[in-house]
Amino acid sequence: MSEQICGATRKEVFDYVASEYGTQPEHPWMDLPEYAVLRHPGGKWYGVVMYVRGDRLGIGGEDFHDILVFKCPPELHPALLARKGFLPAYHMNKLNWLAVLLDGSVHADEVKGLIDLSYSLVDERARRRRG
Repeated sequence: MSEQICGATRKEVFDYVASEYGTQPEHPWMDLPEYAVLRHPGGKWYGVVMYVRGDRLGIGGEDFHDILVFKCPPELHPALLARKGFLPAYHMNKLNWLAVLLDGSVHADEVKGLIDLSYSLVDERARRRRG
């Protein structure tokens, strides 16, 4: 797993969600300890941090990359996917989720904003369900 100097890293994502939302990463897959789920207090996932080989992400190569898969409104997908560092969601519904590389290609502040967006989308759904 790589730690990058610029842009958001896996550690920076975990530090941010801990301070902002009180979220501790969960590691539900024993055979994939690099994978971590970010769970809303209501139980729904708002992010997944993964360590995936480039050829599985559609970017080629056998090198592994840290990614954050986050919930995103479908109307934002075309604009984000047109930019460097954004990919279709890996192993999630591609209509409601996107992935961002944690390799410095997307500024850390923007990644934090995407985390906030994802959290708010999950929070909104939880409120509607209760209410």
